[in-house]
Amino acid sequence: MSFAFAMTLAAMFGLAALGTPISLSMIVAAVAYLAIKGQDLGLAAEQIIQGLYDSFVILAVPLFIIAANVMNSGSITTRLNEFCVALVGRFRGGLGHVNIVVSIIFSGMSGSAVADAAGTGKISIDLMTKDNRYTPGYAAAITAASAVIGPIIPPSIPMVLYALVSDTSVGYLFIAGALPGLLIGAVLMAYNHFVAVRRNFPVDEKVPLSGIPRATARAFPVLLMPFILLYGIYGGIATPTEAAAMAAAYALLLAAFYYRELTWKGLYAVTLDGARASASIGLLIGGALIFNYIVAAENIPGTVSAWLTGIQISPLAFMVAVNLLLLVLGCLLDASTIILVILPLFVPTCKALGIDLVHFGVVTVVNAMIGLITPPYGVLLFVTNAVTGIPLRAMIAEIWGFVAVLVAALFAMILFPDIVLWLPRMFGYEG
Repeated sequence: MSFAFAMTLAAMFGLAALGTPISLSMIVAAVAYLAIKGQDLGLAAEQIIQGLYDSFVILAVPLFIIAANVMNSGSITTRLNEFCVALVGRFRGGLGHVNIVVSIIFSGMSGSAVADAAGTGKISIDLMTKDNRYTPGYAAAITAASAVIGPIIPPSIPMVLYALVSDTSVGYLFIAGALPGLLIGAVLMAYNHFVAVRRNFPVDEKVPLSGIPRATARAFPVLLMPFILLYGIYGGIATPTEAAAMAAAYALLLAAFYYRELTWKGLYAVTLDGARASASIGLLIGGALIFNYIVAAENIPGTVSAWLTGIQISPLAFMVAVNLLLLVLGCLLDASTIILVILPLFVPTCKALGIDLVHFGVVTVVNAMIGLITPPYGVLLFVTNAVTGIPLRAMIAEIWGFVAVLVAALFAMILFPDIVLWLPRMFGYEG
Protein backbone atom coordinates (compact mmCIF):
# COMPACT_ATOMS: atom_id res chain seq x y z
CA MET A 1 0.00 0.00 0.00
CA SER A 2 1.48 3.36 -1.05
CA PHE A 3 1.72 6.39 1.20
CA ALA A 4 -0.80 8.25 -0.99
CA PHE A 5 -3.38 5.47 -0.68
CA ALA A 6 -2.86 5.21 3.09
CA MET A 7 -3.48 8.96 3.41
CA THR A 8 -6.58 8.59 1.21
CA LEU A 9 -8.04 5.96 3.52
CA ALA A 10 -7.17 8.05 6.59
CA ALA A 11 -8.87 11.10 5.06
CA MET A 12 -11.98 9.16 4.06
CA PHE A 13 -12.50 7.44 7.43
CA GLY A 14 -11.53 10.59 9.33
CA LEU A 15 -14.12 12.69 7.53
CA ALA A 16 -16.75 9.96 7.92
CA ALA A 17 -16.02 9.82 11.67
CA LEU A 18 -16.68 13.57 11.85
CA GLY A 19 -20.12 13.03 10.36
CA THR A 20 -19.39 13.91 6.72
CA PRO A 21 -21.55 11.88 4.29
CA ILE A 22 -19.57 8.90 3.00
CA SER A 23 -20.05 10.06 -0.61
CA LEU A 24 -18.42 13.44 0.05
CA SER A 25 -15.74 11.76 2.19
CA MET A 26 -14.76 9.56 -0.77
CA ILE A 27 -14.65 12.49 -3.21
CA VAL A 28 -12.53 14.67 -0.90
CA ALA A 29 -10.21 11.76 -0.12
CA ALA A 30 -9.85 11.02 -3.85
CA VAL A 31 -8.90 14.64 -4.57
CA ALA A 32 -6.33 14.42 -1.75
CA TYR A 33 -4.89 11.28 -3.40
CA LEU A 34 -4.52 13.06 -6.75
CA ALA A 35 -2.84 16.03 -5.04
CA ILE A 36 -0.34 13.81 -3.22
CA LYS A 37 0.44 11.90 -6.43
CA GLY A 38 0.87 15.16 -8.34
CA GLN A 39 -1.87 14.30 -10.84
CA ASP A 40 -4.38 16.66 -12.43
CA LEU A 41 -7.15 17.33 -9.89
CA GLY A 42 -9.63 17.55 -12.75
CA LEU A 43 -9.20 13.81 -13.17
CA ALA A 44 -11.69 13.30 -10.31
CA ALA A 45 -14.45 15.15 -12.17
CA GLU A 46 -13.50 13.43 -15.42
CA GLN A 47 -13.80 9.94 -13.90
CA ILE A 48 -17.15 10.76 -12.30
CA ILE A 49 -18.67 12.32 -15.43
CA GLN A 50 -17.33 9.61 -17.72
CA GLY A 51 -18.54 6.83 -15.42
CA LEU A 52 -22.02 8.31 -15.12
CA TYR A 53 -22.27 9.14 -18.83
CA ASP A 54 -21.24 5.66 -19.94
CA SER A 55 -23.61 3.84 -17.57
CA PHE A 56 -27.08 4.03 -19.11
CA VAL A 57 -28.33 1.55 -16.52
CA ILE A 58 -27.96 4.16 -13.74
CA LEU A 59 -31.02 5.95 -15.15
CA ALA A 60 -33.09 3.07 -13.77
CA VAL A 61 -32.36 4.20 -10.19
CA PRO A 62 -34.30 7.53 -10.12
CA LEU A 63 -37.11 5.98 -12.18
CA PHE A 64 -37.62 3.14 -9.70
CA ILE A 65 -37.50 5.68 -6.85
CA ILE A 66 -40.24 7.76 -8.50
CA ALA A 67 -42.37 4.64 -9.08
CA ALA A 68 -42.03 3.63 -5.41
CA ASN A 69 -42.86 7.13 -4.17
CA VAL A 70 -45.98 7.30 -6.35
CA MET A 71 -47.08 3.85 -5.15
CA ASN A 72 -46.71 5.06 -1.57
CA SER A 73 -49.06 7.97 -2.20
CA GLY A 74 -52.82 7.81 -1.69
CA SER A 75 -54.64 4.55 -1.00
CA ILE A 76 -52.55 2.27 -3.21
CA THR A 77 -50.72 0.67 -0.30
CA THR A 78 -53.98 0.51 1.68
CA ARG A 79 -55.63 -1.53 -1.09
CA LEU A 80 -52.60 -3.80 -1.17
CA ASN A 81 -52.89 -4.37 2.58
CA GLU A 82 -56.60 -5.18 2.29
CA PHE A 83 -55.85 -7.81 -0.35
CA CYS A 84 -53.16 -9.44 1.81
CA VAL A 85 -55.38 -9.41 4.90
CA ALA A 86 -58.04 -11.28 2.92
CA LEU A 87 -55.42 -13.73 1.66
CA VAL A 88 -53.35 -14.67 4.74
CA GLY A 89 -54.83 -12.75 7.67
CA ARG A 90 -56.93 -15.78 8.71
CA PHE A 91 -53.95 -17.72 10.16
CA ARG A 92 -52.39 -17.41 13.62
CA GLY A 93 -50.03 -14.49 13.52
CA GLY A 94 -51.94 -13.49 10.41
CA LEU A 95 -51.14 -9.78 10.46
CA GLY A 96 -47.45 -10.65 10.67
CA HIS A 97 -47.91 -12.79 7.57
CA VAL A 98 -49.77 -9.89 5.95
CA ASN A 99 -46.81 -7.63 6.67
CA ILE A 100 -44.44 -10.05 4.91
CA VAL A 101 -46.71 -10.74 1.91
CA VAL A 102 -47.23 -7.00 1.39
CA SER A 103 -43.45 -6.59 1.27
CA ILE A 104 -43.13 -9.44 -1.24
CA ILE A 105 -45.70 -7.85 -3.55
CA PHE A 106 -44.43 -4.30 -3.06
CA SER A 107 -40.88 -5.47 -3.82
CA GLY A 108 -42.05 -6.13 -7.38
CA MET A 109 -42.78 -2.43 -7.72
CA SER A 110 -40.17 -0.42 -5.83
CA GLY A 111 -36.75 -2.13 -5.68
CA SER A 112 -36.07 -0.22 -2.46
CA ALA A 113 -36.11 -1.46 1.13
CA VAL A 114 -36.46 2.06 2.51
CA ALA A 115 -39.51 2.77 0.31
CA ASP A 116 -41.10 -0.46 1.57
CA ALA A 117 -40.48 0.31 5.25
CA ALA A 118 -41.52 3.96 4.98
CA GLY A 119 -44.61 3.35 2.83
CA THR A 120 -46.37 0.07 3.48
CA GLY A 121 -44.65 -0.40 6.84
CA LYS A 122 -46.59 2.24 8.78
CA ILE A 123 -49.94 0.87 7.61
CA SER A 124 -48.96 -2.70 8.57
CA ILE A 125 -47.69 -1.61 11.99
CA ASP A 126 -50.88 0.35 12.72
CA LEU A 127 -52.93 -2.78 11.90
CA MET A 128 -50.74 -5.02 14.08
CA THR A 129 -50.68 -2.76 17.14
CA LYS A 130 -54.41 -1.92 17.07
CA ASP A 131 -56.08 -3.09 20.31
CA ASN A 132 -52.65 -4.28 21.56
CA ARG A 133 -52.78 -7.44 19.44
CA TYR A 134 -49.00 -7.31 18.87
CA THR A 135 -46.31 -5.49 20.81
CA PRO A 136 -45.01 -2.37 19.06
CA GLY A 137 -41.44 -3.70 19.13
CA TYR A 138 -42.37 -6.94 17.36
CA ALA A 139 -44.55 -5.16 14.79
CA ALA A 140 -41.72 -2.75 13.98
CA ALA A 141 -39.10 -5.53 13.87
CA ILE A 142 -41.06 -7.70 11.43
CA THR A 143 -41.70 -4.62 9.28
CA ALA A 144 -37.99 -3.81 9.08
CA ALA A 145 -37.08 -7.47 8.44
CA SER A 146 -39.67 -7.95 5.70
CA ALA A 147 -38.56 -4.72 3.99
CA VAL A 148 -35.27 -6.51 3.31
CA ILE A 149 -37.12 -8.42 0.55
CA GLY A 150 -37.70 -5.19 -1.41
CA PRO A 151 -34.33 -5.03 -3.21
CA ILE A 152 -34.04 -8.81 -3.72
CA ILE A 153 -37.17 -9.64 -5.72
CA PRO A 154 -36.94 -7.69 -9.01
CA PRO A 155 -36.71 -4.83 -9.66
CA SER A 156 -33.75 -3.99 -7.43
CA ILE A 157 -31.80 -0.76 -7.13
CA PRO A 158 -28.85 -2.47 -5.32
CA MET A 159 -28.57 -5.02 -8.14
CA VAL A 160 -28.42 -2.18 -10.66
CA LEU A 161 -25.52 -0.75 -8.64
CA TYR A 162 -23.80 -4.16 -8.51
CA ALA A 163 -24.21 -4.53 -12.29
CA LEU A 164 -22.52 -1.14 -12.66
CA VAL A 165 -19.33 -2.21 -10.81
CA SER A 166 -19.18 -5.84 -12.00
CA ASP A 167 -20.31 -5.56 -15.65
CA THR A 168 -22.96 -8.24 -15.04
CA SER A 169 -26.32 -8.47 -16.82
CA VAL A 170 -29.01 -6.55 -14.93
CA GLY A 171 -31.71 -8.75 -16.45
CA TYR A 172 -30.17 -11.98 -15.18
CA LEU A 173 -29.49 -10.42 -11.77
CA PHE A 174 -33.13 -9.41 -11.53
CA ILE A 175 -34.50 -12.83 -12.38
CA ALA A 176 -31.91 -14.53 -10.14
CA GLY A 177 -33.30 -12.60 -7.17
CA ALA A 178 -36.84 -13.98 -7.50
CA LEU A 179 -36.40 -17.37 -5.78
CA PRO A 180 -34.08 -16.03 -3.04
CA GLY A 181 -36.65 -13.32 -2.32
CA LEU A 182 -39.44 -15.89 -2.00
CA LEU A 183 -37.19 -18.07 0.18
CA ILE A 184 -36.59 -15.14 2.51
CA GLY A 185 -40.33 -14.48 2.65
CA ALA A 186 -40.95 -18.15 3.50
CA VAL A 187 -38.40 -18.26 6.35
CA LEU A 188 -39.74 -14.99 7.78
CA MET A 189 -43.29 -16.36 7.72
CA ALA A 190 -42.11 -19.60 9.36
CA TYR A 191 -40.41 -17.63 12.12
CA ASN A 192 -43.47 -15.41 12.55
CA HIS A 193 -45.67 -18.52 12.90
CA PHE A 194 -43.26 -19.95 15.49
CA VAL A 195 -43.35 -16.74 17.54
CA ALA A 196 -47.15 -16.42 17.15
CA VAL A 197 -47.71 -19.92 18.54
CA ARG A 198 -45.15 -19.48 21.30
CA ARG A 199 -46.58 -16.14 22.46
CA ASN A 200 -50.19 -17.07 21.68
CA PHE A 201 -50.80 -14.14 19.37
CA PRO A 202 -54.51 -13.75 18.56
CA VAL A 203 -56.16 -15.16 15.46
CA ASP A 204 -57.65 -12.19 13.64
CA GLU A 205 -61.18 -12.01 12.31
CA LYS A 206 -61.32 -13.97 9.08
CA VAL A 207 -62.33 -12.28 5.86
CA PRO A 208 -65.04 -14.46 4.27
CA LEU A 209 -63.92 -16.32 1.18
CA SER A 210 -66.61 -14.43 -0.69
CA GLY A 211 -64.73 -11.20 0.14
CA ILE A 212 -61.45 -12.28 -1.51
CA PRO A 213 -62.60 -11.55 -5.10
CA ARG A 214 -63.63 -8.02 -4.09
CA ALA A 215 -60.29 -7.35 -2.36
CA THR A 216 -58.47 -8.79 -5.37
CA ALA A 217 -60.43 -6.59 -7.79
CA ARG A 218 -59.63 -3.47 -5.73
CA ALA A 219 -55.92 -4.31 -5.72
CA PHE A 220 -55.70 -5.82 -9.22
CA PRO A 221 -54.29 -2.73 -10.99
CA VAL A 222 -51.57 -2.56 -8.33
CA LEU A 223 -50.84 -6.29 -8.57
CA LEU A 224 -50.50 -5.93 -12.32
CA MET A 225 -47.46 -3.66 -12.10
CA PRO A 226 -44.80 -6.33 -11.32
CA PHE A 227 -46.02 -8.45 -14.25
CA ILE A 228 -45.85 -5.49 -16.63
CA LEU A 229 -42.34 -4.73 -15.42
CA LEU A 230 -41.01 -8.27 -15.68
CA TYR A 231 -42.73 -9.01 -18.99
CA GLY A 232 -41.22 -5.85 -20.40
CA ILE A 233 -37.71 -7.02 -19.47
CA TYR A 234 -37.91 -10.75 -20.15
CA GLY A 235 -40.29 -10.51 -23.08
CA GLY A 236 -37.64 -8.54 -24.95
CA ILE A 237 -39.80 -5.42 -25.12
CA ALA A 238 -37.61 -3.16 -23.00
CA THR A 239 -34.23 -2.88 -21.33
CA PRO A 240 -34.20 -2.69 -17.51
CA THR A 241 -33.84 1.09 -17.75
CA GLU A 242 -36.76 1.37 -20.17
CA ALA A 243 -38.77 -0.98 -17.95
CA ALA A 244 -38.08 1.37 -15.03
CA ALA A 245 -39.52 4.22 -17.10
CA MET A 246 -42.57 2.03 -17.87
CA ALA A 247 -42.99 1.34 -14.14
CA ALA A 248 -42.82 5.03 -13.25
CA ALA A 249 -45.28 5.95 -16.02
CA TYR A 250 -47.71 3.19 -15.03
CA ALA A 251 -47.57 4.25 -11.37
CA LEU A 252 -48.30 7.87 -12.34
CA LEU A 253 -51.23 6.89 -14.58
CA LEU A 254 -52.62 4.61 -11.87
CA ALA A 255 -52.41 7.19 -9.08
CA ALA A 256 -53.45 10.24 -11.13
CA PHE A 257 -56.13 8.92 -13.48
CA TYR A 258 -57.37 5.52 -12.29
CA TYR A 259 -57.56 6.18 -8.54
CA ARG A 260 -57.58 9.98 -9.00
CA GLU A 261 -55.62 10.58 -5.81
CA LEU A 262 -52.41 12.22 -7.04
CA THR A 263 -52.82 15.99 -7.21
CA TRP A 264 -50.37 18.46 -8.76
CA LYS A 265 -49.17 19.28 -5.26
CA GLY A 266 -48.70 15.58 -4.51
CA LEU A 267 -46.84 15.08 -7.79
CA TYR A 268 -44.51 17.94 -6.90
CA ALA A 269 -43.80 16.38 -3.48
CA VAL A 270 -43.22 12.93 -5.01
CA THR A 271 -40.87 14.36 -7.65
CA LEU A 272 -38.98 16.44 -5.08
CA ASP A 273 -38.49 13.45 -2.78
CA GLY A 274 -37.36 11.36 -5.75
CA ALA A 275 -34.87 14.04 -6.82
CA ARG A 276 -33.40 14.24 -3.32
CA ALA A 277 -33.04 10.46 -3.03
CA SER A 278 -31.58 10.20 -6.55
CA ALA A 279 -29.10 13.00 -5.84
CA SER A 280 -27.97 11.25 -2.67
CA ILE A 281 -27.42 7.97 -4.52
CA GLY A 282 -25.81 9.83 -7.45
CA LEU A 283 -23.26 11.45 -5.14
CA LEU A 284 -22.45 8.05 -3.68
CA ILE A 285 -22.04 6.54 -7.16
CA GLY A 286 -19.80 9.45 -8.14
CA GLY A 287 -17.63 9.02 -5.06
CA ALA A 288 -17.42 5.28 -5.69
CA LEU A 289 -16.39 5.80 -9.33
CA ILE A 290 -13.40 7.99 -8.52
CA PHE A 291 -12.49 5.89 -5.49
CA ASN A 292 -12.65 2.70 -7.56
CA TYR A 293 -10.33 4.37 -10.10
CA ILE A 294 -7.81 4.92 -7.31
CA VAL A 295 -8.22 1.34 -6.07
CA ALA A 296 -7.58 0.09 -9.62
CA ALA A 297 -4.56 2.40 -10.00
CA GLU A 298 -3.10 0.91 -6.82
CA ASN A 299 -3.92 -2.59 -8.16
CA ILE A 300 -5.67 -3.50 -4.90
CA PRO A 301 -8.12 -5.98 -6.53
CA GLY A 302 -5.25 -7.70 -8.35
CA THR A 303 -3.23 -7.93 -5.15
CA VAL A 304 -6.18 -9.35 -3.22
CA SER A 305 -6.92 -11.83 -6.02
CA ALA A 306 -3.29 -12.96 -6.28
CA TRP A 307 -3.04 -13.44 -2.52
CA LEU A 308 -6.27 -15.41 -2.24
CA THR A 309 -5.53 -17.65 -5.23
CA GLY A 310 -1.97 -18.05 -3.97
CA ILE A 311 -3.14 -19.61 -0.71
CA GLN A 312 -5.31 -21.97 -2.79
CA ILE A 313 -8.59 -21.04 -1.13
CA SER A 314 -11.60 -22.97 -2.43
CA PRO A 315 -14.54 -21.14 -4.01
CA LEU A 316 -16.85 -22.19 -1.15
CA ALA A 317 -14.39 -21.07 1.53
CA PHE A 318 -13.96 -17.76 -0.31
CA MET A 319 -17.73 -17.20 -0.48
CA VAL A 320 -18.16 -18.00 3.22
CA ALA A 321 -15.25 -15.75 4.24
CA VAL A 322 -16.44 -12.82 2.14
CA ASN A 323 -19.98 -13.09 3.45
CA LEU A 324 -18.84 -13.28 7.07
CA LEU A 325 -16.80 -10.12 6.44
CA LEU A 326 -19.80 -8.40 4.83
CA LEU A 327 -22.05 -9.32 7.75
CA VAL A 328 -19.62 -7.49 10.05
CA LEU A 329 -19.27 -4.52 7.68
CA GLY A 330 -23.06 -4.37 7.37
CA CYS A 331 -23.24 -3.36 11.02
CA LEU A 332 -21.12 -0.30 10.25
CA LEU A 333 -21.55 0.69 6.59
CA ASP A 334 -24.44 1.59 4.30
CA ALA A 335 -25.47 -1.11 1.81
CA SER A 336 -24.72 1.12 -1.20
CA THR A 337 -21.21 1.76 0.09
CA ILE A 338 -20.60 -1.98 0.47
CA ILE A 339 -21.86 -2.68 -3.06
CA LEU A 340 -20.05 0.18 -4.80
CA VAL A 341 -16.76 0.21 -2.87
CA ILE A 342 -16.17 -3.16 -1.17
CA LEU A 343 -17.55 -5.70 -3.66
CA PRO A 344 -15.39 -4.55 -6.62
CA LEU A 345 -12.35 -5.66 -4.61
CA PHE A 346 -13.54 -9.27 -4.79
CA VAL A 347 -14.84 -9.46 -8.37
CA PRO A 348 -11.40 -10.34 -9.89
CA THR A 349 -10.99 -13.14 -7.33
CA CYS A 350 -14.44 -14.50 -8.22
CA LYS A 351 -13.38 -14.66 -11.86
CA ALA A 352 -10.09 -16.34 -10.95
CA LEU A 353 -11.83 -18.95 -8.78
CA GLY A 354 -14.60 -19.60 -11.31
CA ILE A 355 -17.39 -18.22 -9.09
CA ASP A 356 -20.43 -17.15 -11.06
CA LEU A 357 -20.83 -13.35 -10.82
CA VAL A 358 -24.64 -13.52 -10.85
CA HIS A 359 -24.57 -15.95 -7.91
CA PHE A 360 -21.99 -13.83 -6.11
CA GLY A 361 -23.96 -10.66 -6.79
CA VAL A 362 -27.31 -11.92 -5.53
CA VAL A 363 -25.79 -13.49 -2.41
CA THR A 364 -23.82 -10.37 -1.51
CA VAL A 365 -26.80 -8.09 -2.16
CA VAL A 366 -28.86 -10.26 0.20
CA ASN A 367 -26.02 -9.96 2.71
CA ALA A 368 -25.95 -6.16 2.35
CA MET A 369 -29.72 -6.05 2.88
CA ILE A 370 -29.37 -8.00 6.13
CA GLY A 371 -26.99 -5.23 7.18
CA LEU A 372 -29.91 -2.80 6.94
CA ILE A 373 -31.42 -4.32 10.11
CA THR A 374 -28.26 -5.07 12.14
CA PRO A 375 -27.40 -2.53 14.87
CA PRO A 376 -25.78 -0.13 15.36
CA TYR A 377 -26.13 1.13 11.76
CA GLY A 378 -29.40 -0.51 10.80
CA VAL A 379 -30.93 1.98 8.38
CA LEU A 380 -34.32 0.24 8.29
CA LEU A 381 -34.52 0.38 12.08
CA PHE A 382 -34.02 4.15 11.96
CA VAL A 383 -36.55 4.55 9.13
CA THR A 384 -39.18 2.51 11.00
CA ASN A 385 -38.49 4.48 14.17
CA ALA A 386 -38.89 7.76 12.25
CA VAL A 387 -42.26 6.89 10.68
CA THR A 388 -43.81 5.24 13.75
CA GLY A 389 -42.06 6.63 16.83
CA ILE A 390 -41.54 3.12 18.23
CA PRO A 391 -38.33 3.17 20.35
CA LEU A 392 -35.21 1.66 18.81
CA ARG A 393 -34.60 -0.36 21.97
CA ALA A 394 -37.92 -2.18 21.55
CA MET A 395 -37.14 -2.99 17.90
CA ILE A 396 -33.58 -4.17 18.57
CA ALA A 397 -34.79 -6.52 21.30
CA GLU A 398 -37.02 -8.27 18.74
CA ILE A 399 -34.86 -8.09 15.61
CA TRP A 400 -32.27 -10.78 16.44
CA GLY A 401 -34.55 -13.74 15.69
CA PHE A 402 -35.26 -12.31 12.25
CA VAL A 403 -31.55 -11.70 11.65
CA ALA A 404 -30.82 -15.34 12.55
CA VAL A 405 -33.30 -16.81 10.04
CA LEU A 406 -32.15 -14.38 7.33
CA VAL A 407 -28.52 -15.43 7.86
CA ALA A 408 -29.62 -19.09 7.66
CA ALA A 409 -31.32 -18.37 4.32
CA LEU A 410 -28.19 -16.54 3.14
CA PHE A 411 -25.94 -19.53 3.79
CA ALA A 412 -28.46 -21.84 2.10
CA MET A 413 -27.98 -19.71 -1.04
CA ILE A 414 -24.21 -20.04 -0.70
CA LEU A 415 -24.29 -23.81 -0.24
CA PHE A 416 -26.93 -24.42 -2.91
CA PRO A 417 -26.22 -22.08 -5.86
CA ASP A 418 -29.22 -23.45 -7.80
CA ILE A 419 -31.48 -21.45 -5.50
CA VAL A 420 -30.06 -18.40 -7.27
CA LEU A 421 -29.12 -19.75 -10.70
CA TRP A 422 -31.94 -22.18 -11.59
CA LEU A 423 -34.36 -19.53 -12.82
CA PRO A 424 -31.79 -17.55 -14.90
CA ARG A 425 -30.72 -20.81 -16.57
CA MET A 426 -34.33 -21.43 -17.50
CA PHE A 427 -34.18 -18.12 -19.37
CA GLY A 428 -30.98 -18.99 -21.23
CA TYR A 429 -28.26 -17.94 -18.80
CA GLU A 430 -25.14 -20.05 -19.38
CA GLY A 431 -23.28 -19.28 -16.15
